[in-house]
Amino acid sequence: MYQVTDLFDLTHTLAQPLLAQCRYPWEALEGIGDFIRALGPALPKEDYDNPAPAVWIARSAKVAPTASITGPCIICPEAEVRHCAFIRGSALVGAGAVVGNSTELKNVILFDKVQVPHYNYVGDSILGYKAHMGAGAITSNVKSDKQLVVVRDGTEEIATNRKKVGAMVGDEVEVGCGSVLNPGTVIGRGSNIYPLSSVRGTVPAGSIYKRQGEVAEKR
Repeated sequence: MYQVTDLFDLTHTLAQPLLAQCRYPWEALEGIGDFIRALGPALPKEDYDNPAPAVWIARSAKVAPTASITGPCIICPEAEVRHCAFIRGSALVGAGAVVGNSTELKNVILFDKVQVPHYNYVGDSILGYKAHMGAGAITSNVKSDKQLVVVRDGTEEIATNRKKVGAMVGDEVEVGCGSVLNPGTVIGRGSNIYPLSSVRGTVPAGSIYKRQGEVAEKR
């Protein structure tokens, strides 16, 4: 369940060419910025503005004047970037996505219709189609000991060879309010995370995560 095709429907993101060449989704993190810089100039000029260096914003997107956006960044059609959102670069915000009040993004891919609407931090992460993070839910992208991040599922381990890896969140995942997704967390499609959870390792698709060691299959 770690692989790109296990987690995501790639028809719902402009990042399809980048992700399609990766086996594991975290492999794409290194190339997000360069991918955006290459893709941006090819976007239809009748559909996208280029208001700042390496920033492309769809004309149909709604961006609050108080939002801070640094390139490279693409904001796709019908997306909404709300009051005081902070986009620090290397961010691809999908069509119909919501980046909310005081939410911070850094080196991320948000698939179409992702919602990070209230006080979220999403860094070095990929959120799949229609994934939703409740108020105050964040991704933690650096281990406290500053060692390289390893993705774990029970006794199985996969080295990412990266110091910064947040969470790989599958399509239509619901993350409860106030939750922390620790470095290298992988959440399978359609799963739900209880509010105030501290999530580590891997959550299978179609599951309900209640607490560490207590994960139920959806019925």
